[in-house]
Amino acid sequence: MTGTRPTSSDPMQSLEALQLHLESVLESVPDAMIIIGEDSRILQFSRAARDLFGYKTEDIIGQPVSILMTGHDARHHHQYMQHYHDTGEARIIGVGRVVTARRADGTEFPIDLKIGEAKIGGRSIYTGFLRDLSEKQQSELRMREMQAELVHFSRLSAVGTMASALAHELNQPLTAIANYLEAGRDLLDTPDAHTLPMVSEALDEAAKQSVRAGQIVRKLRDFVSRGEIAKRAVALAPLLEDAVSLARIGTNSENVKVRFVFDESVNRVSADPIQVQQVVINLLRNAFEALSGKEGAMAEVRALPGPEPHLVAVEVCDNGPGIEPEIAAQLFKPFTSTKTTGMGLGLSICQTIIEAHGGTIYAKATEAGGTCFCFTLPRAEQESEDD
Repeated sequence: MTGTRPTSSDPMQSLEALQLHLESVLESVPDAMIIIGEDSRILQFSRAARDLFGYKTEDIIGQPVSILMTGHDARHHHQYMQHYHDTGEARIIGVGRVVTARRADGTEFPIDLKIGEAKIGGRSIYTGFLRDLSEKQQSELRMREMQAELVHFSRLSAVGTMASALAHELNQPLTAIANYLEAGRDLLDTPDAHTLPMVSEALDEAAKQSVRAGQIVRKLRDFVSRGEIAKRAVALAPLLEDAVSLARIGTNSENVKVRFVFDESVNRVSADPIQVQQVVINLLRNAFEALSGKEGAMAEVRALPGPEPHLVAVEVCDNGPGIEPEIAAQLFKPFTSTKTTGMGLGLSICQTIIEAHGGTIYAKATEAGGTCFCFTLPRAEQESEDD
């Protein structure tokens, strides 16, 4: 019969239709889609992938997929693929995970990556679906900023309430002291045998009221320093990483590079994570201020084995100008500050928190002349999956 159209049984038409369908999918799929062969070279690159990575089709087709990766993933991708081909054990195939990718201009950004496999003619091809997580991480950062602002507001509110209560409590004994001393002074203007016992009594009462004022202050100090701590087993590395993000909020620290050094033997500590984060944030902000305007500014956060087996050591170091010896000797005393606008309470509070955890805190000079604040925390006695 003349004029018959090829049927779907025609392999050439089926292949052509499949190719056209694939091209249509690649041009319209909303998430970035990349197809690679067994040799890990890129076979197809969707429009969304081109927009995401900034590559032209002719520049990216045939390139090794590792060109889109960073660090450890880029160095070991071929090893992962070879291991899978040799053993069939999937480490990245069929497993969704968050990784860092690299654009054509060299900038790095987080992506959610999922990889699938298909067998065609006895050979494997792999399809990667990628979703940019930059906006999600920005939203999470904004949420953390809002949470930090709320925490800061609640602390200010608590400080205001405590200050008001302290002023009220101290007002009575201080007023009494002033009245007794004024009365004694007036009686001494015309001293005689009758007034001298009254002066003595007035001074005794003033002394009693001063003792009462001291007791009020000690009671407040004990409340602050001995308040209950909600300690639990917490992963130290994520706690420190989050503290760095929170410390940068509201500070001019863009020029400061922060490096992490985590010893593999250091895992979980027994601590109140909010209080320990507050210590790290305070130390980091001091470092950022010391490094303001410095070229090559660097801060380093380290988690290391402690001086005793049951302890973990945390260090926050900088390559700033260091601390003057006369200041270093009294750093942790209240109302001691190297800042013109500082109250000198930050390090004192840090010391109170760390000592309440059963640790110690101190400062030392670095070999480069900067400052390193070190504190210890107890290791968690039991490993827990809950942070």
